[in-house]
Amino acid sequence: MTIRITKGQTGKNLLNQIREISGIDLAVCYQCKKCSCGCTVSAHVQSPPSELIRRLQLGAGDELLTSDLIWTCVSCETCFARCPMGIDMVSVMDALRALVIQKKAVIPEGNVPLFNNAFLKTVEIFGRTYDLALMTAYKIGTSSYMRDTDKLPIIMQKKKIALLPSLGANRKRVRRIFRKTRQNKGRLS
Repeated sequence: MTIRITKGQTGKNLLNQIREISGIDLAVCYQCKKCSCGCTVSAHVQSPPSELIRRLQLGAGDELLTSDLIWTCVSCETCFARCPMGIDMVSVMDALRALVIQKKAVIPEGNVPLFNNAFLKTVEIFGRTYDLALMTAYKIGTSSYMRDTDKLPIIMQKKKIALLPSLGANRKRVRRIFRKTRQNKGRLS
């Protein structure tokens, strides 16, 4: 697939914004493509991680915010484990997601952003993920209240999800992290 990058002021600005939010310097990437080879979703997206980095290095602008990889990345950190330069692509993806929301860019079709927000909200409230609340928020968001409810008794019987949230998390600490992240507008510092 041919990728056209238009020369303009926004390209380096996007790269600088990602560096500012994530603290990751993408200039050190020398395109070995180990991140893309190990990526669990690269076969299912238009642009794998190495291509996304290269486009940023070449000055891609806000058109990059429509990449499907931003919302498809499962944050498994396989790319980070394989990267000889130690580039944390998960932080880069988080920065790109924050920029998509901040700039009100077009979010791709599907429910990945909804799931992402529901997941983060349950972590913020309960200190860790709580599957039942996550499923409920997702069902409400998609208006698919009764779809797959026939599977719930089987899941409960096999004890795959808990009825009550876990009490092992330090909820105050997690809420403080979320509050500080909001104050810093997603920056890690």
